Amino acid sequence: MGHRVATLLWRVLLAAALVCGIGLLPWLSRTDPALTVLKARSADRDPTPRVLADIRAQLGLEQGPLHLLGQWLGGLPRGDAGRSWLNGTPVTPTVVQALGVTLLLVAVALVVAAVTAALVCARTLWLGAHGRLDGRRPGGGGSAMLAALPEFLTASLLATVVGVQLGWLPALGWYGPRWTVLPALALGLPTGAVLGRLLDDLLPGAFAEDWATAAAARGLPGRTVAAKAVRRCAPALLPNLNLFVVGLTAGSVAVEQIYDIPGLGRTTLQAALAQDLPVLQAGVLALLLLAAAATGLAALGVRLLTGRALRDGALDSLHRPRRSARSILPLLYGGLLAAVVALGLFRDPLALDTGARLQPPSWTHPFGTDALGRDLLARVGHGALDTLLSALAISVTALVAGVLLGLLPRLSGPLVDTVNAVPPVLAALLVTAVAGSGAATPALAVATVSWAALAAHTSSLLRQERATAHLRATRGLGASRRYLLRHELLPAILPPVTRHALLRLPGVALALASLGFLGLGSQPPSPEWGLLLAENQPYAERAPWAVLAPAAALALLGALAVSAAGGVRRPRRRERPRTPTGTQQPLPAREFAEAAG
Repeated sequence: MGHRVATLLWRVLLAAALVCGIGLLPWLSRTDPALTVLKARSADRDPTPRVLADIRAQLGLEQGPLHLLGQWLGGLPRGDAGRSWLNGTPVTPTVVQALGVTLLLVAVALVVAAVTAALVCARTLWLGAHGRLDGRRPGGGGSAMLAALPEFLTASLLATVVGVQLGWLPALGWYGPRWTVLPALALGLPTGAVLGRLLDDLLPGAFAEDWATAAAARGLPGRTVAAKAVRRCAPALLPNLNLFVVGLTAGSVAVEQIYDIPGLGRTTLQAALAQDLPVLQAGVLALLLLAAAATGLAALGVRLLTGRALRDGALDSLHRPRRSARSILPLLYGGLLAAVVALGLFRDPLALDTGARLQPPSWTHPFGTDALGRDLLARVGHGALDTLLSALAISVTALVAGVLLGLLPRLSGPLVDTVNAVPPVLAALLVTAVAGSGAATPALAVATVSWAALAAHTSSLLRQERATAHLRATRGLGASRRYLLRHELLPAILPPVTRHALLRLPGVALALASLGFLGLGSQPPSPEWGLLLAENQPYAERAPWAVLAPAAALALLGALAVSAAGGVRRPRRRERPRTPTGTQQPLPAREFAEAAG
């Protein structure tokens, strides 16, 4: 009971610190909030001292940030989140309406994600239900490419092709159910691909457990065994699903911008850029409350699905030692990506040729040219150095931080929920306010939030592994905590979390690309892939190759990450020699002493 109270207090303290930090954002960034509000209200009006003084008096800025923050917090118990600094309308109805729109969009996107995840792991489910998983070959290249497509790019392509050219569905606005389809597809397809890969990684361990063998021996239908296997894997996935729900709500900014959807992400982005603090604080508070509710529901689901087995330590490990998947796909994808980069490095990414604007692919320009006549192959090749190195460095940092914090779930649980509720755009603005703007600011902003999913995955696996029967037996034999951590827990946790980190490597590159697309990342003439997508997005209908070139590079990176993840497995232990009677010889004295601590 005591640790629950401490966790609750820690969660409240983190939420309060985040909301207060946002309330101090203009002063932390050393900008004049009156000037920012004036530009947002009327960009053509001259910022004379008198005009700025009137805005400060109107908003109460002269009383200081602490007074404004206290006044805003004082109105929350009455449901009053203040009034917008831009138009003077009440904040609470605006945020509640925007949250309702986003939740409806996320609900439809989750349906799309569930169908996509089912398609991704359908082959493994069928093989497991028929007892043929031993000969399964690693796959997932298609799902990796789907997961690597930027949401804003998917949204733009769907809007252009399906909405404008074909006219099948509306591509702009929010007026009814038909308007939810395209944005839900843009959000749900990449999310479902990642969830499907995570589930596909867990299913072989579930089908290898004794209950599955007994069910098959009793002649239960294969679909029943497959359904039970999904139920067995669900507790390990629920914390990640919780993060996806909150992450979709907080990260739907670009999609809502493209489709002109009045959701919470778009509302929060506009408030952040205009420094409309009451709206921004209320939006982040709504995201934090949503994160707390989703975490509670996920914990309840884990408890209901695992029942007494989690408490009594009667589970089996889903991550048993297996041979590493041998495949030539990583070499194929890696060689293809390296060839593209190498060929691009021999070309000039800044050379302008206005007479060759938006040229289609040819022998002279294999990837075509952009709106300024620059060679896209050269820009993709040179941009790979920045994009790939930044994404790799962030992924390694996130993996280390995620594992270390995930081993301390009481400390990291509320921190994960708080960090995950922060939209990447807002994280970039906060990092910029504290550390200043610069080339490293986008990478620092993405690194600040990218460890959360890996920490949640580590905590979930740690909870499952601690409840396994073999760990309980090892502990009963006198094994020390250090031995259990080193020889039992970490060997079971590190491979799947590392595979998860590899799966998220394209997502890290996408986060950098999203910041570039929204104008918060690299600046021209940098050939960073996100900036390439942003620069060429207006020409997607006229010159689709200008967008498809960096998108294909990102998709290829995703396929490489997934295929390489198949080789990260828990190593098999070396079996001890057997005696003539067939029994294993006892542990050597040194190993027994290490186990006993």
